[in-house]
Amino acid sequence: MKKNKILYLSLALLFTLYSCGQVEKEETVETEQETQTQAGASSGNSQAGKQKTIVFFGNSLTAGYGLEPDQAFPALIQQRIDSLDLPYKVVNAGVSGETSAGGKSRIDWLLRQPIDVFVLELGANDGLRGIDPSSTYTNLAAIIDKVKDKYPDAEIVLAGMQMPPSMGQQYTEEFKQVYSRLAEEKDAKLIPFLLEGVGGVPKLNQSDGVHPTEEGQKILANNVWQVLEPIVRQES
Repeated sequence: MKKNKILYLSLALLFTLYSCGQVEKEETVETEQETQTQAGASSGNSQAGKQKTIVFFGNSLTAGYGLEPDQAFPALIQQRIDSLDLPYKVVNAGVSGETSAGGKSRIDWLLRQPIDVFVLELGANDGLRGIDPSSTYTNLAAIIDKVKDKYPDAEIVLAGMQMPPSMGQQYTEEFKQVYSRLAEEKDAKLIPFLLEGVGGVPKLNQSDGVHPTEEGQKILANNVWQVLEPIVRQES
């Protein structure tokens, strides 16, 4: 019952991610990426010669909508990496309102820089539009393929998202399977549900009731770190 409650309440969160993101999208694409790139580049200078890059590619959850750049979960991941003295810099390539189709269109630009770990967090806005899950699957698969074609040794991490039961049992199940199927077929590590523990919890969301607060972003960082930590430790 708890999980269903989170999923129902997460629908409101996701609708706001889309509506707010459409206004903000054009303004954030370059500034957020540049900010995080510069922040990441300043860390780990002692190991700059062998520094690796983690790219977070997503929507407003990744971008940290309504918060300072250093409060978004990718920046919190960078802090953990720095505390462990691991040779990684984080690039936040999150754009509010992004869809899987939009991500597919802009991934080529991002591939101009080296990528060692690629964290893909897209698809939620597709679900809100009722887009056929097969189209979402195709777009996400194409993004992963482009990354692997350019950087065959890159590790892929897929941040899963779920739709609430109100979207219909068949649709929600098909949507959920997009992520598990991609993880299996593309040899990607799966974060089952990025919003676990945050969606639908008022105190962990901003005044709009839907976007994660600073504390909420910390939980998102924990959800990501559970999957990411073994990769960065192993690859160091």
